[in-house]
Amino acid sequence: MTAAALRTVTLPVPRRPADDEALAAPPHGRAGRSERVLHQLVRRELAILAEVATWAPDGECARTGTLTCHAGLIARVLLHHHAVEREAVWPALLRAVPAGIRDDAAAAVAAWTAATSGIDAQLRDLDTAARQWAVAGSPAAREGFARLCRTLADDVEAQTTEEEAILLPLLDAHLTDAEWARISRGARCGLPARQRLIVLGLALEDCCADDRARLLGGLPRSTRLAWRLYGGGRYRAAVVRLRGAPPAA
Repeated sequence: MTAAALRTVTLPVPRRPADDEALAAPPHGRAGRSERVLHQLVRRELAILAEVATWAPDGECARTGTLTCHAGLIARVLLHHHAVEREAVWPALLRAVPAGIRDDAAAAVAAWTAATSGIDAQLRDLDTAARQWAVAGSPAAREGFARLCRTLADDVEAQTTEEEAILLPLLDAHLTDAEWARISRGARCGLPARQRLIVLGLALEDCCADDRARLLGGLPRSTRLAWRLYGGGRYRAAVVRLRGAPPAA
């Protein structure tokens, strides 16, 4: 991994206090803020994967494994997120919105369904591309993996931007915090404990201070303790292996 290559990767940066204040100002509800944090995480990691894969050494199994395993984790997180939205979040929203705007909300959900169905198919294709790269170790396989990461990053950026403009304001306006908490309690991804801490680190990395406090405050005490004792250190090490540089914060 050369110094020149390291200079090409776009890494997240810590938010300044002024950024924290600006992000805390909009009246986003608990549901909308949680959704935005997940969107931010996935957009960033797909873009970083696309970038670092382009200069990964050919035939270096350990490096290939690091990148493909991370892609698998991000794909699993996003597929699960879409499943929870499809099966729980949007049905709850359509029950909650007033009758006068229900048709418009249903149309927005239908557009979301069409867009995310295509993204879910691409995420499964990414798993195939990752396995092909792991087996072949060739420049062509690596380039195919990186190209699919880039396409996904662009498509997820467009889809989440539209969702945040149309559907999330409806969530903020009409879904209660109690209903969101009920959905969240039932939305377990089933990741191993080590991967859960990695996802927590990814979520915390470039959050504003308010979202960091909300995320940590909503965790079981045992998870917060695990994060303080060893989770943060393991996350830092995982990010260095992935990006060649430590996390932003």
